[in-house]
Amino acid sequence: MNSAVATKRRVFARLSIPAGNAVQIGGILAAGLALKAAGSAHSRKTAVCEMLLAWVLLYFCSHAIAHWLVGRALGIRFLFYTVGGTGNSEGWPPGLRWIFEHLPFLGVQTEKLSMQAAKPGARALMWSAGVTSSAIVPTLAALWAWHSGVPLSGWFSLFALFWALGTLASNWRSLTGDYSKARRAFSGQ
Repeated sequence: MNSAVATKRRVFARLSIPAGNAVQIGGILAAGLALKAAGSAHSRKTAVCEMLLAWVLLYFCSHAIAHWLVGRALGIRFLFYTVGGTGNSEGWPPGLRWIFEHLPFLGVQTEKLSMQAAKPGARALMWSAGVTSSAIVPTLAALWAWHSGVPLSGWFSLFALFWALGTLASNWRSLTGDYSKARRAFSGQ
């Protein structure tokens, strides 16, 4: 990584792998419950709030665990989870950059020796899994809300789709994003 370009990620806390997995699984389950409740809510305001809650929970809880799941399946070991701002601050426009540097995103720390032993394709898949998941999973939830007839979910699905495309595009062109790490893994760096 080019240290002249990359900014250091602000880490607020560390979690063990079991604790980090429990937090993310709990968030994903809570998102599922919120999405189900949104589809049967009697109040328009409640339904919209539950849909938004589900989307936010999935956005925050699907990224790091996707790295972990794919990495473990491919033989990569991990040490702990981190809680901190985005590791890809350059991918966001100046107004959002500060916010995303201070939000509690989960990251996962790989074990150096297992990363060195992993094949380039395995490392690339592990790196790609996080941002891909954080783009696709919340978007699918928004589309599910639309399918379920949640008020304003059609418009929100469009927002979620554009947000996902923006997330993927900003990560793709970033020097510090997961896709950049995946490309470096393929090139042997």
